[in-house]
Amino acid sequence: MPLIQLVIVLVVVGVVLWVINSYIPMQSTIKKILNAVVVIVVILWLLSVFGLIGDLSAIRVGK
Repeated sequence: MPLIQLVIVLVVVGVVLWVINSYIPMQSTIKKILNAVVVIVVILWLLSVFGLIGDLSAIRVGK
């Protein structure tokens, strides 16, 4: 993945998260959980892109 595409994806995710946090009324605890989930997913995605962890599609939840 080219570096410019990586930066664009990160900027888009950041802007979407900012819009959700700024303009959608939610409880602060729900916003904190949403922010944490998004940050964890982005970190896992970045680690996968740079090859530090395996393929994320191999992760299964449940049976």
